[in-house]
Amino acid sequence: MTYIVNDECIKCKYMDCVEVCPVDCFYEGENMLVIHPDECIDCGVCVPECPVDAIKPDTDPGLEKWLSLNAEFARVWPNITVKREPPPDAKEWESVPGKYEKYFSPKPGDSDSGTGTEAGAADVVSPFADELQDP
Repeated sequence: MTYIVNDECIKCKYMDCVEVCPVDCFYEGENMLVIHPDECIDCGVCVPECPVDAIKPDTDPGLEKWLSLNAEFARVWPNITVKREPPPDAKEWESVPGKYEKYFSPKPGDSDSGTGTEAGAADVVSPFADELQDP
C-alpha cells in the first residue's frame, strides 16, 4: 500500500503534509503535490495533516488512475521538503468539483530551491487524463 494525492489538492496546495513526511516523498507541481509511491513508507502521518482530505490510501476503490498520475509526475516534478504558505486564494478552491479537468497543470512547482526548472516536466501529458475527468 501507498498513499496518493487526488484533485482536491489542485489550486489549494496546502503543504502541511510535506512538513511531517519522514521520508520526503512529496513532489511539487505548479498547482498540486503528488506522492512518489516507491518512496512512501505507508506510515499515514500525512493524511490527517491535509485540510482538504486530498491524501488517500491507494487501496481505496477507484484510485488506480491517481496512483499512476502520482507516480508519473513524481518522476519529473521537484522534491519538496519544506512547508510554504498555500496560494492566497486556496480557501476559495476547497471543494470545487472537476478541478483536474479544468485546472490541472503538468508544470513543475518551485521546489525547496524555488527554481521550478525540472527538465521535461511541462512536456508530460498524462495518458490517464480522459479517465480522471468527472463523468
